[in-house]
Amino acid sequence: MTFLIRTIDFTASGREIVRDREVDQSSLTIGRAAESDIHLPDLAVEQNHATLTSQDDGTILAQAAGTLGFTHDGKTTTSTSFDPAKGAELGFGCYRLAFSRDPDAPASITISKAAEHSEDVDDVKGFALASALPSKRAMAWVGLGIILFAFLIVPIYTHLNRDPAKPDYDRTGQTMMDTSWSTGALSLAHHGLEDNCEACHVKPFESVRDETCLTCHEAIGDHAKIDRQLTGRGPMSAGDEFQWKVAGMFGKEGPGSCSTCHTEHEGAGRMEPTAQQFCAECHDGMDARLTDTKLANAADFGDAHPQFKAIYHPQLGSEETARISLADTPQEQHGLKFPHEMHMNTRGGVARMARNIGAKQGYGNSLVCADCHTPTSDKEGFLPVKMEDDCESCHSLVYDRVGTTFRSLRHGDIDQMRADLRAMDRAPRRSAAPAGRKRPGEYARGGLYYQNFGRPARSYIAINRALAKDGVCGECHIPTTRNGKADVMPVHLRENYLLNGWFDHKEHEQEECSTCHKAETSKTSEDLLLPGIAVCRDCHLGQDEKQAEVPSSCAMCHSYHPKGANLPDEKKTPTQDTVALMSRKPE
Repeated sequence: MTFLIRTIDFTASGREIVRDREVDQSSLTIGRAAESDIHLPDLAVEQNHATLTSQDDGTILAQAAGTLGFTHDGKTTTSTSFDPAKGAELGFGCYRLAFSRDPDAPASITISKAAEHSEDVDDVKGFALASALPSKRAMAWVGLGIILFAFLIVPIYTHLNRDPAKPDYDRTGQTMMDTSWSTGALSLAHHGLEDNCEACHVKPFESVRDETCLTCHEAIGDHAKIDRQLTGRGPMSAGDEFQWKVAGMFGKEGPGSCSTCHTEHEGAGRMEPTAQQFCAECHDGMDARLTDTKLANAADFGDAHPQFKAIYHPQLGSEETARISLADTPQEQHGLKFPHEMHMNTRGGVARMARNIGAKQGYGNSLVCADCHTPTSDKEGFLPVKMEDDCESCHSLVYDRVGTTFRSLRHGDIDQMRADLRAMDRAPRRSAAPAGRKRPGEYARGGLYYQNFGRPARSYIAINRALAKDGVCGECHIPTTRNGKADVMPVHLRENYLLNGWFDHKEHEQEECSTCHKAETSKTSEDLLLPGIAVCRDCHLGQDEKQAEVPSSCAMCHSYHPKGANLPDEKKTPTQDTVALMSRKPE
């Protein structure tokens, strides 16, 4: 048997929507379940409420599936039979199923939803808030006008009529209602300008300009000369070029502007570091565009980064420095003799001395790195090694004893050392009398008034011995002769070997020193104990590398603005302000 199921729904405006579908089967299921042939989404209807079955005589049998019945022409029942040609109405919750059948036509089932209440609608409207207010359309236009006035006209008017002033952290902005335009909190670096939007946004509807940034950051330096930056930048894709043209229509400066790298309104935290792609746009294949550059190409720390270059002293006694790749195994001539392997040997004489004086000096069974290398207060680096604090407990400079007092040579000044040793024989002494005769009484050797007026050769011998290869100075310094006098080669120890990068030891506290610095096997002080890039790549790979323990962008180790000293065409100046902050873990 075929059933014509007609569903009647109504829109919010009262328009009627009719949907027809034919079902060719002898029985139909009625219920709240979605798979029911007649789906009635009403909580008063069970999941499987009833079934309709076509009989041989043309009638339809309606039976409830459970104990919850239904209505047949207003009477509640659980089972009923009727002839659709004569008409019938079944009720399930708020739904009504009207049955009919025309000659030579299938049985028709019209589904409609009964009214939920029968109150007079006009009476109800009298108590509604809408009866006392203007229409929704009128209220919408009024609200739009208020919004435009408060959040557009007022900010623009007060901005155009303000007195221009330099950015001031202690001054509140003159533009009213401009906070509503903010897309997010400022970073910690600019948090003081939170209530002074016009400090950066000088002109309405125009991006922040470089000259505005330079109002405060006037000492910042360019990454390179502008013409070289333009030449070195790689070609843009068609999509990027289109986006920059659109941005230019709104006053945004081109690539390389401050706002390209330093984005704001991204939350009250550290300023987000520069994305790796920003650096790679120039440094990837740059040697093909800047043919005279001495920089190697770099695009990704994991697979497109050159070996580190260290700045060191290649010539003994000279202050001149040079940069060389660690792949070339550079040997530094800094003027000291200090074999790490001997000092860190757990069985040698140094270890035995450490055990002998350990209780007093705080040493263990052998020397370790921390016995000589003291971290800075921020633990990012290390203080310079000082003879008096880090070496003299073993390498004593005591040269004389007066009673219970010991006199030590002052380290670092050869002229002062000579003067101290000469002072031992400063008092003139008389020579012994001829033929073995001696002066009587207190004038004899050892007496109160004894004097030796001979040449004080003993002090000169002491000076030469101290500055000899095996002398107290020669243990660590390289002896030489200067102006006919015994001397030592000048010492040049660098605090930083990486000119264009940095390294934070505090962030690597979990590592052993020997992971990066192979001091235990270094037999000469000329070894430059810096780790190569392969050691860093054990943990650090490119920014987009998913398998890396520490995905690392360029900004983790490099800064865009600060420049090293002694670069070509650059004067030696104090370190410039760093704007591109590193991406570090939150404190």
